[in-house]
Amino acid sequence: MRITRVLSTALLALGLAAGPAAADSSPSPGASDDGRAPTQAGTSFRTATEIDQGQRATASGSTGDYMYWSFPADAGQRPTVAATVKLPASHGTQTWQIDVYDGLRRRQSCQYGAATRTAAQGTSSVELACVLRTVRAWSEPWADDPLPGTYYVRLTVVDLAAGDLGQPVSAEVRADSKHIGGAAAVDGSLAEPLVPGVAVKSEAEKDGAKSAVLSGIEPDDGWSSGWWSDRWVWTGIGGVLAALAGIGGYALTRGSGRPSRVPPNA
Repeated sequence: MRITRVLSTALLALGLAAGPAAADSSPSPGASDDGRAPTQAGTSFRTATEIDQGQRATASGSTGDYMYWSFPADAGQRPTVAATVKLPASHGTQTWQIDVYDGLRRRQSCQYGAATRTAAQGTSSVELACVLRTVRAWSEPWADDPLPGTYYVRLTVVDLAAGDLGQPVSAEVRADSKHIGGAAAVDGSLAEPLVPGVAVKSEAEKDGAKSAVLSGIEPDDGWSSGWWSDRWVWTGIGGVLAALAGIGGYALTRGSGRPSRVPPNA
């Protein structure tokens, strides 16, 4: 219960800090109502362009710009973010970096992948990738584990010559995930996924006011409840096998009856 209260407080703090962004019902830049991939990127966390997993988003910008996208990730998933930056025909050595942040805007470390790469002079493109840790349904507040909710992708150049600043570039970003399942399951779940506006909405419902606008992205099958995983199946199978092993061991060790060396009248 104490941990749940701490996480709820963190959610509330996030929602209050992002209140104006949550209440703004205008779509993110580049978002398409007909389901096509976005063609623009946001310039901050608040204006990050929303994309679905498996959707390839593109954007045009200039070297030195910050490009932001956001996507949903649920418990049991191991997200992978890949980005390709197409560079101008003439440029010097440049270093590009992709960062991924969770719903609390904590930077998440990459389990593996080249999140920072340097493009040599004349290179036409640079490819980046970041494989995150498996998203957990619940975590201690100090653990900094990935939790279900919205994830933010930031793409930018971190090192370049002054003469290359402002040159046109184009970027392509895609977020996918692998379902890990019961191997990463934990006992517990968040009350709500970490999405923009969730804490503001909770407070508005208590006060009877109009609910804030939440993030419009979520997994295709909705957010998981957090309590079910295939670990329950394997636990049940293990219990049945243990019972059968106990019965078999008893049958082997009980013997055939009264030992022959014992007198009949004993």
